[in-house]
Amino acid sequence: MHRLASSTVRLVCAIGALTAVAGCADKRGGPIAYNAANFGSPDTTVSAALEGGYRIAPMDKLAIRVFGMDDLTGDYQVDLRGNISLPLIGEVPAMDKTPAELDTVLTDRFGEKYLQNPDVSVGIKEATGHNITVDGSVEKPGTYPVVGPMTLMQAVALAQGTDEFANLRRVAVFRTIDGTRKAAAFDLVSIRRGEMPDPQVYSGDIVIVDGSSIKQAQKKLIQAFPLLSIFRPF
Repeated sequence: MHRLASSTVRLVCAIGALTAVAGCADKRGGPIAYNAANFGSPDTTVSAALEGGYRIAPMDKLAIRVFGMDDLTGDYQVDLRGNISLPLIGEVPAMDKTPAELDTVLTDRFGEKYLQNPDVSVGIKEATGHNITVDGSVEKPGTYPVVGPMTLMQAVALAQGTDEFANLRRVAVFRTIDGTRKAAAFDLVSIRRGEMPDPQVYSGDIVIVDGSSIKQAQKKLIQAFPLLSIFRPF
C-alpha cells in the first residue's frame, strides 16, 4: 500500500511538472527566420494547361505509367521535400523537373537493374498551382483550393484550425521565389493580438504548423494513468 501511494505521488508530481512546462512550451524559435527579408510574392504559376516547361512542385500528383508493369503504374504524390517514392527504385527527386525530365530519370533508374528497355511516361494529374497545402498540427491537413486573396489565418482555418498540440508561435510558410524554395516563420499569437499583420499566402504555398512534443507527452502520460484511478480511495 505504501509503495503504491509513493508511486501515485511520483506520478502526480510528474504530471504537475509537465503541466508547468507545457505552459512555457509554445515559443518562437527554430532554424526558419521570422520577419524574413525578401519573402514577397511567389513566382508566377503556370496555367492549368500545363503546357511546355511546367516544373513539378511539392504535393503535385503525378500519373506514372510503366508499360506492361501494372504494379508500377499508378498515381504518385510528390512529398513536401519534392520527392516521389516508387516500388523497386525507392525515393526519386522530382521537384523542379519537367515531366519529360522525370520520365528520363525514371527510365534510367528502372533500366539500371530491374527492367529491360522500360517504357515510362509521366503526366501531371493534379498541380498545386491553384492550391495551398496546410500540414502539421492542424485538425485536417490537406491541399485546399485558393479562390481570391487569402491570409495565413484563413489558410489555417481551411484546415479546421490548429489541433491541441500546435505551437501557435511557430508556423512556417514555404514558397518558391526566383526559382528557389524559401521559408519564413510567423507567430499566430501575435497576429491574433494585432501585434503583427496577417500575411498574405499564395497558390503553391505550403504552410506547416509546428507542434509541441511536451503537450503530447503530457497527454500520453495522463491517458496511461487516468485521473479517476489515481485519486480513487485505496
